Parts: sequence; structure tokens; C-alpha cells
Amino acid sequence: MACIEWKKHESVAIINMCNGANKQNLEFVAQMNRCFDQILADKAIFSIVLTSTDEKNFSQGIDIQWLGQKMEDKDFYSVKSFLYGMNKIFKRILLMPVPVIAAINGHAFGNGAMLACACDFRFMKKDKGFFCFPEVDINIPFFPGMIKIIRKSIPEYQLNEMILSGKRLTAMELEDNHVIVKASANQEELLKDTVAFAKQFMKKRGILGELKKRMHKDIIRVMETQDIEQIDSLSKSGCFVCM
Repeated sequence: MACIEWKKHESVAIINMCNGANKQNLEFVAQMNRCFDQILADKAIFSIVLTSTDEKNFSQGIDIQWLGQKMEDKDFYSVKSFLYGMNKIFKRILLMPVPVIAAINGHAFGNGAMLACACDFRFMKKDKGFFCFPEVDINIPFFPGMIKIIRKSIPEYQLNEMILSGKRLTAMELEDNHVIVKASANQEELLKDTVAFAKQFMKKRGILGELKKRMHKDIIRVMETQDIEQIDSLSKSGCFVCM
């Protein structure tokens, strides 16, 4: 059963995460990459909207139950593959030769909020949902590249408070702090606003991809060096929580 699907709407590819809380595991990684491959193969697509079909959630981040079971089974290979996989997804979004716009239709927690931060632009509905990084409360620190991804999307003064306190922000607060383009009234308006914004982009993939590559080169460098080193080190020690 698909946990991620996509459809084409004129020049826009709409990716729907469709597994409730949309928690991230190896299957999530595989299906997201498959969608990206299919979308890139269609040269008539000039932008991507990433959203969810769930009424309450955009994505609640890492599938902690899945991860815990893999740890209990000492299946460190799967855990390592997952970490590499999410690293690849973030890099693909950062380097995607078309704009990627998150339509945050509900809760975006932890790695779910990170997924939105990797995108080029963000919209969020204001009638339901919070955006936060609860890692400080669940004892899971960020990889260095993750900090850089958050930093590109969230002003430093707001980032500091969010990371160190785990504070939950509403769509209106995110709009006030220029984290999102717009706080839309509801689910219907969110998709309408996001797709209308996405349709404005009819840029050539070559130049847009090159611009994003140059803009995000420091983030990519850290992800391909420091993050990989930490993942490899953690896979040897078997400790994926206390980094």
C-alpha cells in the first residue's frame, strides 16, 4: 500500500503523503525517492507541492516505534540505511531543479518540520496544526547538516528559541516570522494558495538547479562530510539516540 503518491496538475506535481501521521521509515524513504524520480522524468513539470492527505498531520517525523524495534533487534544496518536515506531526501529537495513548496496542512514535528524546512517555500493552514522541533525533550540531537537546513528557513532569533525550548508555533506565528509565505484559512485554501504560487514558476531547470546548488553548497558539504561521519560512527557504536 502506497504511503506517498503524486499527481500532476498542469505544470505542478503534487506529492501527497497518505499514511496518517506520515511517520518516516525505510518505506517512506523508498516511496519518496520513487516519486522524485518519476516527477523529474516529466519535463513538463516545473514545480512540486509537498503535502499530506491527513486532516491533522503533515508529518510527525521519524517513526520512533519502527526505529525502536530495529534497535531492539540490533538491525543497525536498517537504521543506518534509513539515516542515509533521509539525508538523501533532504539533499534531493535542496538540489531539485524545480521549486519545492511545502503545503503544511497539520502538525509538522521533528523530522516532519525538517522536511518542510528543506523545501524552498512553505505555506501552512492556520485552523489546525503546530510546527516544532521536540528533539530537546526526547533526547535526540540534530546532525550538523540538519541545523543548517533549519537555519536557511528560520530566522536565527526564532530558531534559537525553537531548538532549545521545543516550543510549538502556529501558522500565524510562522507567518509573522517569515518562515512561511502565507497562513491559509483552511485545508482547501491551503492547497489553492500553494498550487497558485507554484504555477508562477516556469523556469528552466538548468539555471534553477544551478542556482540552488550554489545557494546550498555549504549545507550539502556538511551533509556529505560531517553527517556521514556521524552516521557511520553511530552505526558502529549502536547508539543512535545519545549522539
